Parts: sequence; structure tokens; C-alpha cells
Amino acid sequence: RRSGQYTMNHDHSKKTPDGASFDRSGSQDSLDELCMDDYWKELENIHETRGNNHEERVALVVKEPDEGELEEEWLKEAGLSNLFGESSGDSLESVVFLSTLTRTQKAAVEKRVETVTQTMRKKNKQHQIPDVRDIFRLQNDSKGKVCDGSEPSTMRTSENENETQDGTKGPKFSLGMDERKSPLEDIPFSDTDINLEISFAEQAANLKDSSVGKMCKSGGGDTLLPNFRLPKDKTGTTKIGDLAPQDMKKVYSLALIELTALYDILGTEFKQQKAVKIKTKDSGLFGVPLSVLLEQDQKKVPGTKIPLIFQKLIAQIEEATLETEGLLRIPGVATRVKSLCQELEAKFYEGTFNWENVKQHDAASLLKLFIRELPQPLLTVEYLKAFQDVQNLPTKKQQLQALNLLVLLLPEANRDTLKVLLEFLQRVIDHRDKNKMTLKNVAMVMAPNLFTFHGFGAKTIEQSEFVMAAGTANVMRFMIQYQKLLWTIPKFIVNQVRKQNTERQKKEKKDKAMKKLLKKMAYDREKHEKQEKTYNDADVPQGVIRVQAPHLSKVSMAIQLTEELKAGDIVARFLSQKSGSVQTLKKEEVFLYEIGGNIGERCLDHDTYMKDLYQLNPNAEWVIKSKQS
Repeated sequence: RRSGQYTMNHDHSKKTPDGASFDRSGSQDSLDELCMDDYWKELENIHETRGNNHEERVALVVKEPDEGELEEEWLKEAGLSNLFGESSGDSLESVVFLSTLTRTQKAAVEKRVETVTQTMRKKNKQHQIPDVRDIFRLQNDSKGKVCDGSEPSTMRTSENENETQDGTKGPKFSLGMDERKSPLEDIPFSDTDINLEISFAEQAANLKDSSVGKMCKSGGGDTLLPNFRLPKDKTGTTKIGDLAPQDMKKVYSLALIELTALYDILGTEFKQQKAVKIKTKDSGLFGVPLSVLLEQDQKKVPGTKIPLIFQKLIAQIEEATLETEGLLRIPGVATRVKSLCQELEAKFYEGTFNWENVKQHDAASLLKLFIRELPQPLLTVEYLKAFQDVQNLPTKKQQLQALNLLVLLLPEANRDTLKVLLEFLQRVIDHRDKNKMTLKNVAMVMAPNLFTFHGFGAKTIEQSEFVMAAGTANVMRFMIQYQKLLWTIPKFIVNQVRKQNTERQKKEKKDKAMKKLLKKMAYDREKHEKQEKTYNDADVPQGVIRVQAPHLSKVSMAIQLTEELKAGDIVARFLSQKSGSVQTLKKEEVFLYEIGGNIGERCLDHDTYMKDLYQLNPNAEWVIKSKQS
């Protein structure tokens, strides 16, 4: 039943079913026919590999949600479930959280709360149902301001009035900046600069307001992707993995709300899919959930974050040479791949599998098979459609911004595995002169493996299959090309996390329930408390920070801040104090950490300007340690 859908001859692959030329699919019109052939051939190979046992697979049912159910789920995911239902009274955390949101983020939350509220009233649920405006009015107590600077001065609501722009009574949005000027006026951003200082949704709203009708539909037109870059941030770039888990939880909630706000502004529907749970294998290699795989792998290699079979298959492909022509495009022999698969299941963990006989193209086919056979897609059931829909956003920059937020929403295991995959694909592309696998070729071959998920059944018709083909290949190109940007946490989100932490601390202090944030400090509490007491004393020189390095020979140093002093300079200063045990440590392995104040814990990149960061978080502690400790 699927072969008719996937098997296409060459003529077919150049025309859509209605006979129109392929250009009209709305995606990349300059993709050459050879590339499109790669896509359809890959689908044929996938179908052939599935072979007769395809019918045995359990299709993953995607549940059609009831009215209001999606919005209720969304609020839970965003950490705002206590805005409705039985727990609606307990909203201290929510009040703090909501006080840090931007105008567009608030609008996104308000829209969903309104839907849930209406649904609950219809169903006559016996819960206390707050008025959506009351929820936002609660914030008047906490005069929090957002630190993303995205609100143009003409749009700001005054401190004294509680009216929306249309004059009706409404929630009071206390937006604005802690600083005097908005970064909008301060920083010149070019078309290829990715502005991480200002909320993406606010940028889209401002673009819409300032140039109505000028937002041109970019689709995937030109073959050359823009050379997007991140302007240097003096307070340091924050990468995924640099923040403590408690702050990453906040990042997740903010990313979900921000992505929804961005899609709302751009008029694209953002719907999370919900999978009905199905029975999955609880051991083995192929067709096993990532979490189960990692659990069994961590017994063998403690701390491993990528499935061992996945790592081994990539290593096996690279061991030969990445210069092999048609690598990833030319399939292995289907029967051989099937028997290798069975043999690996039996012998991989015993260590008796003989890798010497595995041909490179077979290893590449096994790698793709592993990705396809995951019981839930690598990009997750929840967000697979959202990843696909990125192609519908108006500009390439907005497509990139949406992908950035989607990567932040992936579970850690999926995100780490995707990162290793994209890095490997880039290494294949680096040898394109020899292997003839360009960015376009690799994207075309890999897109069906990540995006045509077996669990969703064969609902799509050929016409939409065509649009999806070029569209998902385009999204795949973006993910490979801009992978370094995608693993960056936007500064406006980090600033909102800082703001939440600051607001929460203020409220906790009022209740005298302030707990120490620094639980993991290697030096003892007395020392820490003594340090905290002397911190604000007048005799501590202005512009000097105390840096701790409990694992190094020189455990503490007072550092004078200068305009040009960077985090890497401080690390180098400590490492130059040689002692026997320390000489083995290299600058690449040791980092300066910002701990406490308005952040849980953040690993600093070596180019962070310390004076700028100190001004952003003057109450932080500064500790040098390796990423492992």
C-alpha cells in the first residue's frame, strides 16, 4: 500500500501529479533534478528495506485532541498548569514567571488560557476558573520589567494606567528595560546578523508594524544560503550545556512560549502532536526508544549521552574514508543489511560482532535504519510537524530562529544524538570534492530518514508529498548548515531566566525562605558565608572579584576587572601557577563559571568580557573548574 506512494520513475519526479513544473512547490526552485532523484530513490530504498515485515510494525497513532485539550497540554508544558484547574490558587511561581514575559509572549499565553477557560466553562468543571485578565493583573505587585528591550517606546503602557490599546480594561503589561536605552537603538544589525538580544517574536512584530506588506516570502529560492552569523556578545555566548538543569527547565518553558508567539505573529499554526503510547521493545538496538538504549549503554559506559551503536556506526563509516563517492546516497545491499542488523542485535553488547566485514555503504544504511526505526522520531512526535512547518515561515532568518527554539525544546537524548548526526553530516560534506556529496545532496538523502516517519501511516497524497519533499530537504539543509547557531541559547531568553531568578529571590527574601543557591560548591559553607558577608563591605575595592579554584594549586585569587579582561585570561592566570598535579590540565578543559546571583550556574566561554558580565550579575560567585567536575 505504500509502494504506490513512494515508487516514482524519473519523469514523475520532475513533475508534480498535476503536470505543473516542480518549481511551484514553494520550496527551493533551484534544486537540480539529480538532487530530487536522490530524494525519491532514498524513499524507494527505505521501502525496499522495510520489505515484507512492514505490516508487522505498529503504527504510532497520533491522537486527535478534544477542544481545549491542546491548549491545556501547552500550558502544562510551559509550566503554567497552575493558571487553571484545581491548583489555580498556587501561582507564586507563575506570577514571577509571567512578570518576565514580553508583550508577544504574554499574548500567546493569554490566548491559550482564554481557550482553556472557555472550554472549562462549557464543560461546567467545578474548578475555580480565573479570568485571564486577573492572571496578568496579579503582576502589578511585582514591578518586574523584561530585559529584552523589545518594546518600542510608543507601545509601552504607562505605570499608572490599566488599559489596553483599544481602550478597554485589560491586563497591565509592565514592559520596558532595566537599562536606559533599548538595544534596538544601540546595536546596528545587518540582514545576516542573528539578533539574540531581542525576542524573535517581538522582532517579527516590529518588522510587521514598520513594513506592512514588505515581508517577502523567501521560500527556499536561492541555492546559496545566507551567511548568517552571531554578533559578538560581550557577556559571553551561552551554548546548550552551559546552564544548570534548573535554569534549562526555565529555558524550555520560555522557548515553547516564544516559538508559539513567533508562529502566532507570523500567522502559522503551531500544534504539538500527541502520540498515544504504544508498546515498545525494552532491550536491543534497532526499534528501541532512545531513553532505554541510553539506560542500558550507561551500565557499560557511565555518563554516555549518545547510543553506543550510533557512535560505532559513525566511527565505522569514517574509518574507511569520507572520500568515497556517493557516501550515504548509495545504499548497502538490502539482504546483507538485514542480516547484519540481526547479527548486531545478537552480538553487539557481547562484543563478539566482527566489524571488519562491514562494508562502508552497509554501515551507512544501518545508520539511517537506526534513525528510521526509532519507535518515536528523532525530532519527536510532538515537534516533527513543527520542524516540517518551519519551511512555511516568511523569511530565512525567521526559519532559522524557529529551528533554534525547536532544538531547545527537544529532550536531551534526542538533541545530543541529533547534534552528533549533524556534525557527522558536515564532515561528509567537507569532502564533497571527492565524494560528490554536497550540502544539497546530503540534505536530500537524509530528509526522508528524519521526516517520513513510519508511525504516521500513509495518509499524505502525492501532491503534498512533493511539497514536503523539497520543504523537508530545505529544513535539513538549514539544520546542517547552521548547526552551530542552533545550539546557542538566545541572550533574551537567558536574560529572562536571570530576571525570573532575581524576582523569585526577592519574593523568597520577603518570606525569609531564601535558600542557598550554591549547593554544589566544593569549598565549605563557612568560607562561602564569610565571603558573602564581606562582599558588600566598603573596604572591598570596587571592580575586584574573588575567583575560587578549589581543584587547582592556587585556590583563590582577587582579580581586578578591566575593560579588556576576558574569562580565558583569568583561567590562564590560574593555570600559570604551576604545581605537580595541575600541569596536566589544559586551558580547553577548564572554564570559569558564573554561579548564583541571578543565574543557577553558567559555564563561560573564554571570550566573555568580565567587566560587562559583572555589571549584569554583580552578586555572582566565580569558580574555575573542569566541565566534568
